Amino acid sequence: MCRGLESLPVTCLERAKELKARFGSFLLKQELNLMGLSNKGDKLRLEEALKWRASFQNLLAHKDGLCAFRAFLVSEYSEENIAFYLACEDYKNTKSASKLCTKAKKIYEEFIGNDAPREVNLDYETRSITKKNLEQPTLSCFELAQSKIYTLMEKDCYPRFLKSTLYLDITRQPVP
Repeated sequence: MCRGLESLPVTCLERAKELKARFGSFLLKQELNLMGLSNKGDKLRLEEALKWRASFQNLLAHKDGLCAFRAFLVSEYSEENIAFYLACEDYKNTKSASKLCTKAKKIYEEFIGNDAPREVNLDYETRSITKKNLEQPTLSCFELAQSKIYTLMEKDCYPRFLKSTLYLDITRQPVP
């Protein structure tokens, strides 16, 4: 029978952590290769990647920047933040009034509600206001929650992204 991790020698646990880190880094690099973000100077110009440092908005506005940031968030186990932000952006572009209610409910259940599978980190007041807004869904019903998550990513995740090996590797590519 399995006795759990505590039965393993400390050196085995340290080695397991080291392997996990290496494999995680390897898988992330493989994912970037598939997306065309690594070792492809013609697909991602150094100048564009350097513009991402200017502002979080620049990063999100660039297709490759958004892709790299999302890959970084996946590696940090916080991909739900960008997924929520993008779902809100999509929601705000909904043209059909009949689809608003369905989309709003789906976003709430996936990211905000109790036991949401991809729950984002929102305070009680923001959750309550957003839930109240869903009684009569409008294009702006997620505005407060989206703003809080945007600020969280801008102040917390974005600075870590700029210091990450992922971003540093991208910006070290030679200019063709």
